[in-house]
Amino acid sequence: MWTADEIAQLCYEHYRVRLPKQGKPEPNREWTLLAAVVKIQSSSDQGCDTPDKPVQATKEVVSVGTGTKCIGQSKMRKSGDVLNDSHAEVIARRSFQRYLCHQLQLAATLKEDSIFVPGTQRGQWKLRPGVFFVFFSSHTPCGDASIIPMLGFEEQPCYPVSRDWATNSFVEASGNLETPENKRAYEDPDSHITKKMRLGTPARLVANGAAYRDKQGGDPVSSDVSSPNVPLEKLASVTGIASCGVKVVDVYRTGAKCVPGDAGDPRKPGAAYHQVGLLRVKPGRGDRTCSMSCSDKMARWNVLGCQGALLMHFLEEPVYLSTVVIGKCPYSQEAMRRALIGRCQNVSALPKGFGVQELKIQQSCLLFEQSRCAVQAKKGDSSGRLVPCGAAISWSAVPEQPLDVTANGFPQGTTRKGIGSLQARSRISKVELFRSFQKLLSSIAEDKWPNSLRLQKLHTYQEYKKAASAYQEAWSALQKQAFGSWIRNPPDYHQFQ
Repeated sequence: MWTADEIAQLCYEHYRVRLPKQGKPEPNREWTLLAAVVKIQSSSDQGCDTPDKPVQATKEVVSVGTGTKCIGQSKMRKSGDVLNDSHAEVIARRSFQRYLCHQLQLAATLKEDSIFVPGTQRGQWKLRPGVFFVFFSSHTPCGDASIIPMLGFEEQPCYPVSRDWATNSFVEASGNLETPENKRAYEDPDSHITKKMRLGTPARLVANGAAYRDKQGGDPVSSDVSSPNVPLEKLASVTGIASCGVKVVDVYRTGAKCVPGDAGDPRKPGAAYHQVGLLRVKPGRGDRTCSMSCSDKMARWNVLGCQGALLMHFLEEPVYLSTVVIGKCPYSQEAMRRALIGRCQNVSALPKGFGVQELKIQQSCLLFEQSRCAVQAKKGDSSGRLVPCGAAISWSAVPEQPLDVTANGFPQGTTRKGIGSLQARSRISKVELFRSFQKLLSSIAEDKWPNSLRLQKLHTYQEYKKAASAYQEAWSALQKQAFGSWIRNPPDYHQFQ
């Protein structure tokens, strides 16, 4: 029906053609990361997908996000008008929620075709048969999925990574795979990232993962270190021998920090530096953040869905991703599966409709042209420091104001004096997504509201979220059984109306 490269190419082309220059990196000086949600819609009357007769499907990018930053705890606001987390994956997901809200409005008002059809319960909807969603990210998600084994080159039975890739990946091989600040610099002067690798591992030792092939068309480089079925307690650190028989000499570092009070990283030399499977928060520059890593958030979406608590009022079942596609970058299939699926695979007793999804995970061979690696390769030895783009772009497939460009959590160009005004709100901020939800609610006759909204009087953002009882029950089960140390914002950050 489609390939990982086709998804990557579609997202890259959308970024190049459909998005204006505003918010994009400055050439040869800045870089960014890209994420997107792609809607796949197959004809319901075509039958099964077979090699000799593949099912035809339409592919459409419905949300896009770029960005590498997040704000510190001191800059969070109780009014819900600032974006706490502007990593590309999070921006793409919030943009996707805008799209889902618009599609629910189309369904409820019967104005035109929607991806939703009526459910069996009053006021609730479900996805149209044949519609599913693929999540694309140009880079491995920060946090647990970025703790990737490095394999000993001399013993490697496969083709090595090509010279140009290895040269341009050394900075990332030292641990700079992710996070708002860590993606752009060596944040902590005392960290392993800013020093030579403990084992003196040169750039030529990096392994790019299962889907990468060199220019000569060699076999994929496998970076699995153990079977995905190995219990989590046996994956305390990435050490030993990979499944392809290659010695694991080190790991790519993640700058995401272990949750305060939870188990920490051993920080030992080489492959025992990190403990895998832990919840992590994104680092800040001198100001601790409350933003969980993208690996953690994506694992949560794989149980609770991407729609969030508010839209769950109108849905008979969560909106799940069917597949995650990662662009060309350091990558491990085992690490991705562990981070996004394995940590939650034993969660049980979830409400009807909720479940741990058997998410498909693939990698494309196509490199994002404005990734750090690509920009560095193009820049060559020219002077000037390479820095991450300070802006984040949100785009949604909605008719009104689809584009939203922010910096430091506010619309680009917002002055200190302007903060707090209606113009200083991102369209994907909590308060604006809440406003879109209220607009959807007001467009529907009250007697057609779902029971969760019709039988009680609600006012605040917090009250509406709490009233989505099935969603909250699923979230509570996930916390108790897998994510007990998840950092949650205090209730007073959700009391706006």
